[in-house]
Amino acid sequence: MEYEAVIGLETHVQLKTNSKMFTSVAYKFAEAPNTLTDPVVWALPGVLPVLNYSAIRKTIELGLMLGCEIPEITKWDRKNYFYPDSPKNYQLSQYDQPLCLGGGVEIEMEGANGSEMGAHRIVKLTRIHLEEDVGKLTHCAHDSLVDYNRAGTPLMEIVSEPDMHSADEVFAYLTSLKNTISFAGLSDCDMEKGQMRCDVNVSLRPKGSDKLGVKVEMKNINSTSNVRNCINYEIKRQKECLETGTPIVQETRRWDAVLGITQSMRNKEDAHDYRYFPEPDLMPVKISKELLDSIKANLIEMPFDRQRRYMSDYSLPYSVTSVMCHDRQLCEYFEKSLKAYDKNPKATANMLVNDLLRELSASSDEETQDDLVSSFDADAEKPVENKRRLDDSCLLTPENLAGLVKIIDDGAISKQIAKEVFVEMFNTGKTAEAIVEEKGLKQNSDSNELEAFCQAAIDANPKAVGEYKAGNEKAINALIGPVMKASKGKANPGMLLGILKKLIK
Repeated sequence: MEYEAVIGLETHVQLKTNSKMFTSVAYKFAEAPNTLTDPVVWALPGVLPVLNYSAIRKTIELGLMLGCEIPEITKWDRKNYFYPDSPKNYQLSQYDQPLCLGGGVEIEMEGANGSEMGAHRIVKLTRIHLEEDVGKLTHCAHDSLVDYNRAGTPLMEIVSEPDMHSADEVFAYLTSLKNTISFAGLSDCDMEKGQMRCDVNVSLRPKGSDKLGVKVEMKNINSTSNVRNCINYEIKRQKECLETGTPIVQETRRWDAVLGITQSMRNKEDAHDYRYFPEPDLMPVKISKELLDSIKANLIEMPFDRQRRYMSDYSLPYSVTSVMCHDRQLCEYFEKSLKAYDKNPKATANMLVNDLLRELSASSDEETQDDLVSSFDADAEKPVENKRRLDDSCLLTPENLAGLVKIIDDGAISKQIAKEVFVEMFNTGKTAEAIVEEKGLKQNSDSNELEAFCQAAIDANPKAVGEYKAGNEKAINALIGPVMKASKGKANPGMLLGILKKLIK
């Protein structure tokens, strides 16, 4: 029998706010354990929660971006459970009146050869609600340690419908969701730091059936690649159970990335097990039309919409836009460059995603090596990141990049020389014009001098000349290299072919 997987996700995303969800204490990653706490976090007697307005606004913003309905009234509930990561023995969350209802996430499946746009569709959402995060447990050989720094951090839970059917679809969903949230600046969505985590619900049913099978949940998977591997394993495990008649039980399982298997943790709880009831210390919140209009007026352009616009308005290839349009800094850099010089957006975009990202990555690698040495000397415990950065530390401005594209278009320098100029611009922050002037790199368009170089190349390469005369048009390319070498890369490529053909004739 053929089976179909039915998959839904519960994705938890930490919001980027100055303070926690119900108290003014801040949250930062990798601070000393239990230093970012206060009486509210510890749930000491008599403390009362206060709502974080910024977290509410940011959650509504994501809901509007994803086409959710925003109810007029929303409220908070207590989700009761006993576990060491929560000092309260309950979690402040939302149950039956969340901030966002419905909506969907646009996903793209991989194209035919990886460089072409694949099929797009919308994965339906059930809801997005806001809650507080819990502490972090570290399990040692003989005991466990708890750090409450993370406890109370604003946490969006984005719940999808059981609307996906493969690990590849889930991978595309998480990638799209991460790109959208980080593009809007709502969260960095760094899964290694716990800023984005997901629980995956998987069930199998006979293909063609509309009845759902027994749901199994996998908890807190910490990377998109692990999500993909976990789902593929679980589909295989459940299929073997169905084929051998082994009962599938509704349970919570954990993914062991080292062994590449899922392992049973406990029976799956239902909503009634948590004894949800309205939070008595927080009043329901009314979402005004004025607030919604204010948020709608400042919504960003969605990444896929921007990609389609770049391909349509600037004729940019998919391979370039798929890199640019999921990174807000790259898009802003590109558009600032176009304001300075808009005659060749293709050249600007190619230089951005190829040359600029290459140099940023190389400089990031060098900084990381320096940081690793200093961290070792200082016996520091904080992790060192190795990521390209396009921020104020980048010396190459969008306007200067535009200037480089312009002088190439004007014929002042060749594309080959431009690569050398680009690296110098990146390292020094100087303009292209200044570097070309300082180093004497201006393209040689002196026809008499170029003729001399071309004649020398013709005399030194009779075989290539003979092949060209015999009808092999490409043979003339063998003469271009010697001319460029003789001119130290300054020969005007636009003039070379004409001069070579004329002299050969």
